Amino acid sequence: MEAAQAMFRFGPTHRGRSPFVLPIGKPVIWWTFQTGGPIVSSPAIAVDGSVLVGSQDDKLYAVGPDGTVKWSYATGDIIFSSPAVAHDGTIYIGSDDDHLYALTPAEGKPRWIVQLGACPQRVGIGPEASRCDVDAGPTIGPDGVVYTGGDGIAAINPDGTTRWRFPTNGHVSSAPAVLPDGTVVAGCQDDVLYAVAPNGQKRWDFRAGGDIEPAPAVGDDGTIYVGSDDHKLYAISPEGTLRWAFTTGADIRSSVAIGNGIIYFGSFDAQLYAVHLDGTLAWSFRAGDRIVSSPLIDAHGAILFGSQDDRLYCLEPDGHLRWSVELGGDVDSSPTLAADGTIFVGSDDHKLYALRVPSGLPPMGKP
Repeated sequence: MEAAQAMFRFGPTHRGRSPFVLPIGKPVIWWTFQTGGPIVSSPAIAVDGSVLVGSQDDKLYAVGPDGTVKWSYATGDIIFSSPAVAHDGTIYIGSDDDHLYALTPAEGKPRWIVQLGACPQRVGIGPEASRCDVDAGPTIGPDGVVYTGGDGIAAINPDGTTRWRFPTNGHVSSAPAVLPDGTVVAGCQDDVLYAVAPNGQKRWDFRAGGDIEPAPAVGDDGTIYVGSDDHKLYAISPEGTLRWAFTTGADIRSSVAIGNGIIYFGSFDAQLYAVHLDGTLAWSFRAGDRIVSSPLIDAHGAILFGSQDDRLYCLEPDGHLRWSVELGGDVDSSPTLAADGTIFVGSDDHKLYALRVPSGLPPMGKP
C-alpha cells in the first residue's frame, strides 16, 4: 500500500523529519486564518496544497494555499488531535467528543464516524469527561490501519471497523508510533508506555515516573524515545528495556525529532535540547517560555519549533539561532513545512499562520 500523505510527525515512526528546506532568511507572516478557538493541533498539508488543522472551536478546517477556507467540519467537542491524510486522500481527525472521524478530502463529508470507548460523559472538562477523548494522533500505519487513543489504544481499519482495542489504566493522549515489525507503542496518563503486538496483545510495558503525554518516536535502530512529566526523556529498546534517561528541569510534553545522530526535544523548562544517541548532551537553546511544540528537522538539519513565549524559532544544526518570528499567542502547535518553504503553524490566538520569505530574498537553502 502507498504511504500516507500526511500525519503528525510525518510518518508512523514520528521522527519529525521533513524532506524540504527551511528558509535561510527570516520569513514574514504571509497570511493568517482566524478560527474560533486556540489551535494546538498541528497542521497537515494535503496533496492539493490544502492545509488541514483542528481548532478548539470544535472544527476541522481545510484552508487553501491562499488562506481562504475551502470547507470546515464541526465535531461535538474541542479538537486537540492533528489531522492525518491516508494514501487515498481520506482525512482522519479525532475529537474530544470521543469519536474518530473519516472525512472526504473534497468536501469534508463523513465517510464514517467511530465512537471510541463507552465513557458516560463524552464532552466537557475533568477526568471523567476526558478519559475517552480522541486526541491521540491519529497515526496511519504502513498497511492503512489507523491507530489512536482514548480510554486505551485502538486500531481501526480503513473501512471504520475495529481491528482491536487495548485497554489501559488511564487516558491515552499520546499519538501511537509503529515499529518496523508492526508493534504499536503509545504513552498513557497512567505513567506507562505500552507496546502492543499487531494482533492487539501486549508485548511489554515500561513505567516512567509521571504521565507520558508526547508521541513516542522510533529511531533507525528501533530505539523508542519518549518524554514524561517526571522531567525525563527515556530511550527504550524495542524489547522494552531502559537504555538511558536524560533529565531536564521540568515536564516534557514535546515529542522528539531524530536526525543526524541527534535527538531534539523541548521541555517546560523553556529549553530545546539536542542529545546524542548515547544520552549525552550535545547542546541546548533557551527560549523565553515553556516548549510544548514538537520540533521539525529540515533536509539540511535545521530545527523549527514554537514556544509559549509566542515565538517560532529556527535554529542552525549546531544550535545557534537562525531567526525567530513573533506570533500573536502561545505556539504549542507543531509546525509543518511545504515544498516551497512555506511554514504553517497554529497559535493560541486562534489563528493558523502561513509564513514565507519576502520576495527578493532567497526563499530557501539549496536542496
